[in-house]
Amino acid sequence: MSQPIYLDLPNELAEQAQAIADRTHRPLEDVLLEWLGHGAEHVPVDQLPDDRVLALCDAQMSAEDQADLSELLVRQREDCLVRGDRERLAVLLGVYRQGMVLKAQALKVAVDRGLRPPVS
Repeated sequence: MSQPIYLDLPNELAEQAQAIADRTHRPLEDVLLEWLGHGAEHVPVDQLPDDRVLALCDAQMSAEDQADLSELLVRQREDCLVRGDRERLAVLLGVYRQGMVLKAQALKVAVDRGLRPPVS
């Protein structure tokens, strides 16, 4: 079930989201929902229930985002990035870094709770 919500976005934010939607061939709404979803995930990891902690331990970027990131890193190495590529690479690197931080936090919580063995 979904609930329609109408927002007035600042022009810069709307333009960034539209640029990503255009480059990734996705609807603007999907990009915005992804962004909102990432924001909603910012509940402190140690306050999450066990199943969510374990899910974060095992979380990965989507296959599409992984492929895009790999391709953009190759283009960056070859010094072939254009403006839109740089923006998309920055977004994907941010998602990757955030994901790694969340995974590390989740692993610590999972070990502390006895849900996972300590990493040796």
